[in-house]
Amino acid sequence: MRHLQDSPPPLSGSQLVFGTIALSTASFMTILDSALASVSISAIAGDLGVSPAQSTWVITGFGAANAIAVPLVGWLSQRFGQVRLLVTLLLMFVTASLMCGLAPTIEILIILRVVQGLCVGPIIPLSQTLLLGSYPMAKAGTALAASSVTVMVAPVIGPVMGGWLTDTLSWRWVFFVNVPIGLLVAALVWIVYRHREIQPKRVRVDFVGLGLLAVWVGSLQMMIGLGRELDWFDAWEIVALAISAVVGLVLFLAWELTDEHPVVDLRLFANYNYALGTIVLAGGFSLFMANSVLMPLWLQQHMGYTAMLSGATVAPVGILSILLTPWVGRNLHRYDARILIVLGLGSYALAFWIRSGFTPQTEMATVMLASFVQGASSSFFFIPLQATMYHGLNAGRTPGAVGLASFVRLLMGAVGAATCVSLWESRATMHRAHLVETLPAESVAILQAQGSLQAAGLAPDQQFATISRMIDQQAFTLAATEISFASAIIYLLLMLVAWRMKVGPRARPVAPSTDDKRQQADARVEASASST
Repeated sequence: MRHLQDSPPPLSGSQLVFGTIALSTASFMTILDSALASVSISAIAGDLGVSPAQSTWVITGFGAANAIAVPLVGWLSQRFGQVRLLVTLLLMFVTASLMCGLAPTIEILIILRVVQGLCVGPIIPLSQTLLLGSYPMAKAGTALAASSVTVMVAPVIGPVMGGWLTDTLSWRWVFFVNVPIGLLVAALVWIVYRHREIQPKRVRVDFVGLGLLAVWVGSLQMMIGLGRELDWFDAWEIVALAISAVVGLVLFLAWELTDEHPVVDLRLFANYNYALGTIVLAGGFSLFMANSVLMPLWLQQHMGYTAMLSGATVAPVGILSILLTPWVGRNLHRYDARILIVLGLGSYALAFWIRSGFTPQTEMATVMLASFVQGASSSFFFIPLQATMYHGLNAGRTPGAVGLASFVRLLMGAVGAATCVSLWESRATMHRAHLVETLPAESVAILQAQGSLQAAGLAPDQQFATISRMIDQQAFTLAATEISFASAIIYLLLMLVAWRMKVGPRARPVAPSTDDKRQQADARVEASASST
């Protein structure tokens, strides 16, 4: 591997323009894919004849695979070369997207989404690494701004675009749209960057640690995803998966703490700020992803929203992020970062408190208001939190710290999404049973509803079906508001944890490890994962 001083010179002219467009679009496309799929879950479930809980595997399988792939970025880029690896992954992503659109069953679709996740994990950090190398050091901020804008715009466009494609064409076009874009991006990357490849070399990778990681993460995801269908621990499959996850995790921790070149450096948690920051990041992002999946499902299945309309109500999450994030980045040094983190967490709590008051009669404007508040929260949360987490770390440990934080964030996001839907359906079932018990057939409310429906010309069986749907709507709405209220409380608790973080010399640095002298070129690859 070449040293940093031997790296290719920055690009200029048309090459710089096309390179920036290609790499920014690569990041944009992969993030957009997740946002597109989130609003299509209901349509996928209906078309393939599965429950909403089963269809969420389309999101959670993608997220779990993404998380597992992130720690491999450094090794893969050294072993195969950054440019060749990125182009190969883009082509694999395109192929998987095409096959996702053609998938005849939910099982095949989930498998293909896992393949997509494995490809996406390295694509974003690789794209950002090459983008940084395309600009002079003095203009690194310009490169990061170009990348950040695409990352923030994707969640805004994704829900609306995904809803429009689903409503006007089919959910399958959510995946087909990746094909022409991905092919164009892969061609541009190869044309611009093929002569800038760093010579690959053979490097050691912790395959044992990686295998154990895949075992416990996969077992955990399957346990959460299948728990609702198999009645949790009453089924031997869930018990076996739980044992596999626990044993795999224990073995993984033991191996990683003793291996000379671990997949993830767990010794980083010896740093006070990093340990607390990881807790806040894991909790905050898991709740964020959980509710990002829950809201489109609730709006489409029980509020009568189309996929496009539900996407439009969620899209404001990204609008304020786009507007406020540059300001936060420029002014971060002016304030105690903890104040901004607490402000962000408090705004999250406010957004979910607003959602906890939703009813079947809630207007679209109120739903969008909560999304706007949530968008402001993201700007004040992620950037200050990362700055505080990495404060006090030895410079040589920062790339590993960034990679580990990215892994935790992606994993907990996938777990949060899967857990939330299962909990939502379970609580809705309980509320429905309670509503049926408290509303006997002879009740005034039922009789009035039947009278109104009869006057509208509905037959008795149609009246019964309509009343049943009204009860379902109320039950699932109550379950959604309970989850929102619980999320608000957890965000308030995370505020207390975040405030315990330290700024300045009180933050205890992590002792250097044997691999602190990694080459800077390798570090840049891993460090770029922070934006994923």
